[in-house]
Parts: sequence; structure tokens; C-alpha cells
Amino acid sequence: MDAIGAGIGSESPLAASFRQKFEKFYTQAASFFIEHGLTGALHRHLADTATALLTRRMAQGVVDICVTGAGAAGLAAALAIATRGRPVTVLAQGRQGPTAAAGATDTRTTAILGGGITFLENIGVWAKIKSISAPLAAIRIVDARGGWLSAPEVLFRAEELEQPVFGYNVPNEPLRAALLARARAHPGITIVETRGGGDVTIAADSVTLKIAENTAYSTRLLIAADGRASPARAAAGVTTRTWNYRQVAIAASFGHRLPHGDVSTELHRRAGPLTTVPLPDDADGPRSSLVWIETPEQAARLMTLDDTAFLAELQGHVGGFLGPLRSIGRRGTFPISGLMATSVAKGRVVLVGEAAHIVPPIGAQGLNLGFRDAAALADCIADAGAGDPGDAAVLAAYARARAADLVSREIGIDLLNRSLMLDFLPVQALRGLGMHALSNSRTLRRTAMRLGLDAPGQRPHLMQPLAKAR
Repeated sequence: MDAIGAGIGSESPLAASFRQKFEKFYTQAASFFIEHGLTGALHRHLADTATALLTRRMAQGVVDICVTGAGAAGLAAALAIATRGRPVTVLAQGRQGPTAAAGATDTRTTAILGGGITFLENIGVWAKIKSISAPLAAIRIVDARGGWLSAPEVLFRAEELEQPVFGYNVPNEPLRAALLARARAHPGITIVETRGGGDVTIAADSVTLKIAENTAYSTRLLIAADGRASPARAAAGVTTRTWNYRQVAIAASFGHRLPHGDVSTELHRRAGPLTTVPLPDDADGPRSSLVWIETPEQAARLMTLDDTAFLAELQGHVGGFLGPLRSIGRRGTFPISGLMATSVAKGRVVLVGEAAHIVPPIGAQGLNLGFRDAAALADCIADAGAGDPGDAAVLAAYARARAADLVSREIGIDLLNRSLMLDFLPVQALRGLGMHALSNSRTLRRTAMRLGLDAPGQRPHLMQPLAKAR
């Protein structure tokens, strides 16, 4: 707390009022010149003065918008807001996610769908990672549950939506590195490295955070991107609903002899889906990423196998559509669970990413939801102009913008996952009828694809082609 307001405590009320108005003008000027890149002498003088004032406010620990958490969702939110013209401070408290605690490298990849790729283009990240990503031109669903009610295979092709691809499969580690590099280079973003966060205190007009270095930051809007155990969410008094599936996912990359043809395949099994997703070829040939969902006991057994034995088991499940399997990368595991915050905005705190929602890795929704959080929040803040970004109207607009998307994904993914595990005959009959309908109706497939790719309603500004800061 002693870092806040340093050097200004002796001001008279009149002087303080004048200084606040003066600093507000120049803070808004900084946003304007960052957004429009104006270069005249007067513009440079005003921008330099504004930058000095912003630096002084940072030294005092006073910021307008602060993101706590430097995972992919938090960095995406910071870049989205800065791209729309508002300065942002990021408190980088280390890595978030299940592999971070163990100090391991993330072996997973993420299928980023259409609007997410456009978002990455508009915040200046996509060009850095496109070459190590693989296009997804089709998604194949195969009923591998067995039994006499087996459903037909369904093939969703991007060309049925007059699109070349649905999106791209992107390695998680390079994606986060590219987001961080872009955030460090962006003139509207300040990154504060910290060993960790501490107390969060919420007042009517600000939120104060103490960090491990005994410094406090006061902000008008706190964006909680601090993971599934979010301290900021708890401080705001937002509760969550959580659930478990008694499932564990094994994630890895593997090599195979036949080309994948840019087709992702989901084998729907009783224990959970086994999904192969295209990766770029390596020197030895085609590669794919793997997300293999199993019971905890079976996953533990599979993780004890050597590479040869593991590949033999995997080959038995995927059959021959990728040809003989030739290699397997380092394997990692993560539990399958769900979390949904009862509100994504409360008391000058908004939630993004896993602080707001966690869904099973089915249908490529996880990080795509986080990117939609970021883009929608940037819209709501931009709509407020130079006003208070933590105003109740901004928070309410964000909550409305995310409600339908989050509820529909939670229900849809949960129902699909549980339907695979149930042997109840009517459930399997309904599932089979649905697969038959999708297999035989182009109209139904197109509808299902559109629902899977986008949230209800209009895409946020930064998820529209050639969007520019406004």
C-alpha cells in the first residue's frame, strides 16, 4: 500500500483535483496517439508527456486496467484491449495451468478455430506461429463404442461452409511465447514480473492488489486471468460450480506413415474420446497430436508403458487410417474436469479464461472461449470510450456478451461427454439417431459446424477480418 500515492499525500484538495484532471487528459492523449500513430512535433510532445505521466502513475502503483496472470488468456486480453487503444498493465505471476505446477513443458496443442485465427491476426501474433501450425480442413467423428447401436461416421468439411479450413492446430508453448513477445513489444502494455500475488482488496472505485515484492497496485478494472484457483475471483466473491468425470487425458504428438490429409479424427469411445489432430510434417514424415481420454486407472497403466508398447496400444485403437505408427513424443497427463463461474463480472473484477470456465477438451472449445472472452471484453471497454473501464455498465455489458456462449458450451460439451459413458439404451438410441441425421443432411451439418465455430450473435470486433483499432 505504501507504493500507492507516493509523493502526492501533501497536496491540497484543489491541487489534487487539478492534477487528476490534468493527468486524465494526458492519459487519454497517450491512448489516442498509441492508437493512431500520429508523429507531428506537437503530437510527440504530448505523447512524451503522457508517457511520463503514465510512468509516474505506474511508479505510484496506479493503473487504469490491470491483468493478473500471464497465461494465454490473460495475454490475449491485454493485447485485445491495447489494440483497441487502452493502456494495460499485466502482472506476470508465472505460468498458469496443470503442467506449470510440476515445472513441465506443456505437451498439448490447441485447435484454434476461424474467429480465433482472425483474432490472432488482428493482435499481431498469427504470423509468428502459422508456420508451425497445421490446417484443419475436416473433422471426422467415428463411433467406436461398439455394440449393435453403432452410429455412422460423420465427416464435417470446411468446404461445405465455403471456407478452406476450420482453423489450425497450434502448439501451446509457442503460442504463449508469441503472445508474450507481442505483449512485451506493444507500446500500450506494461508487464510487471512478480513472484506472486497476495491480498486483493475491492473498493467502490478501485481494486488494490499486493504482490510478493511488497508493492501494491491500484486499478479501476482488474482482469482475473489467474487460473482455475483464481484468488482474484475469490476476492470478488464469485462462486463456482465444479464437476469431475473420473477421466484423465494423455497428450502427446506422434508420427505415422500415411498423410493425415488435414483431417482431425475423433473416436468416440466409452471411456471418452480419442482424438488425433494434424501437425506439420517433420523430416521423417506426417505427424499428429493426440488427446486420449481414459479412466484414471487405464491412463496410469498406459503411462507406465515404454514407447513401443504405447504405440502398439494406440495402433490398436486408431487402426490403419494413419498407417503404421512410427514414433511417439513425450507424454503428459491432465485430469478432465469442469468449472463455471456463477458470474464473469463483479465489483470491478472481470474473469477470463480458466478463471471463468473450464470445459473438457471436446470440440476444441477451451482456449477458443478464452479468446472470445478477450475480444468481447475489449469491445465493452472500447464502447465506454475514455470513461471508467470498471464502471458497472461495462461489467454488465461483458456479462451479457458472454452469457449465451458459455452456457451453451457448458451444456453441449457436458452432455456429449456423459452420453459416451452411459450404456442407457434410450440415450444411445438418441445419439445414434443424431449421428445418422448429421451423416445424411448437409443442412444439419452446416448448422452444427456454424454452432461449433462461433458464439451466438455477431463476432466481436477483433474477430472480424481486417479489424482495426477504433
